[in-house]
Amino acid sequence: MWFNVLKNTVFPITIGIVLVLISCGNTGKTGDGIPKTQNLTPKTQDPRPIAVGANQTETYISLLKGKRIGIVANPTSVIFKANIKNYTHLVDSLLALKIKISKVFSPEHGFRGTADAGELINDSKDAKTGLSIVSLHGEHRKPKLEDLANIDVMVFDLQDVGVRFYTYISTLHYVMEACAEAKIPLIILDRPNPNGSYIDGPTLEIENQSFLGMHPIPLVHGMTIGEYAKMINGETWLKNGVQCQMTVIPVKNYNHSMPYSLPIRPSPNLPNDQSIRLYPSLGLFEGTDINAGRGTEFQFQRYGAPFLDKKVFNFTYTPVENFGAKNPKHKGKLCYGEDLKNDKTTNQVSLKWLIKAYNNATDKSKVFNTANFTKHAGTDKLQKQIEAGLTEEQIKATWQKGIETFKNTRKKYLIYK
Repeated sequence: MWFNVLKNTVFPITIGIVLVLISCGNTGKTGDGIPKTQNLTPKTQDPRPIAVGANQTETYISLLKGKRIGIVANPTSVIFKANIKNYTHLVDSLLALKIKISKVFSPEHGFRGTADAGELINDSKDAKTGLSIVSLHGEHRKPKLEDLANIDVMVFDLQDVGVRFYTYISTLHYVMEACAEAKIPLIILDRPNPNGSYIDGPTLEIENQSFLGMHPIPLVHGMTIGEYAKMINGETWLKNGVQCQMTVIPVKNYNHSMPYSLPIRPSPNLPNDQSIRLYPSLGLFEGTDINAGRGTEFQFQRYGAPFLDKKVFNFTYTPVENFGAKNPKHKGKLCYGEDLKNDKTTNQVSLKWLIKAYNNATDKSKVFNTANFTKHAGTDKLQKQIEAGLTEEQIKATWQKGIETFKNTRKKYLIYK
């Protein structure tokens, strides 16, 4: 009953009260070898500080006391202190508050966030807390019934970036489905979407559904995790139309028009604001044989390949093994491409770089990995349009009907304006 009372309600609490409750300390280091973020300083247009869902401890702590808790978490699952650069991990904070955590569920990149993109992760134990960690990016991506044994309530707290092929929303789908089937209530601690001010890109065609895109939405959806969860429930996208008993703890003092800079990198290869801003566009290179900056310190801020015409592309770099990229594309090979670390493109999915790369490849047959590109694009039409020589404007015109349909659906589930 208490979930129905709290559902989709903003609770009156100040961040100062929360800070009194949190007794365990942390200097804000990401730990486990994760490099610090590069110039990620939160910015808002509202003088009142944003309070993420996790920070509103008084709102949800009573829902956890005396219960056995499962938590879907990674390095972004933190409670911020007065100085946004200082924080405690949600798991550590709840343990300090005598909440019984039965186990942790980890998404792509793992609980401590050190695994490569797509790397399979085994179940394990957390060295710091001794808690069992169930991987949702290993042998299975949906919690099994036995994984949910001895759990009364599930908590979901991941920082998303608002892009369909960023797999945290696919993990959300499977967690909601498992909780619905096991009749376990779910609490979602919401966080701002750094790409939440616009909607763009091709809409996924359901025949191209995969873990890189599970729902018929545009590439950039303009919703927070909490809003998106409401849409999953409301559109009956879960298996057999089941619905998850769910409570969203909203972000305070936030709206979709606000710029928001992430204090912690949401995954190993999104180190700063520029990479997050360009990710919807350069992420499409993940479905090609062109490197998008993995194996450098400028992930998703450059692109290149040995087969791009060096007469056109005078910028060069050589990918090497590094944090988050054990085997980047064209490892150890000189790549010709373009440096975008100072590019000002915002609030759109841009195809200009992908089209330029294709048009100036010395061997065009090397560009697209067709099956993988279709999964990233959510449609088989985009590759065909580029190969046929359509302009960016012509291609983007074909997206508009799907975008408008989605916008009308999206309105029903918004928590923030």
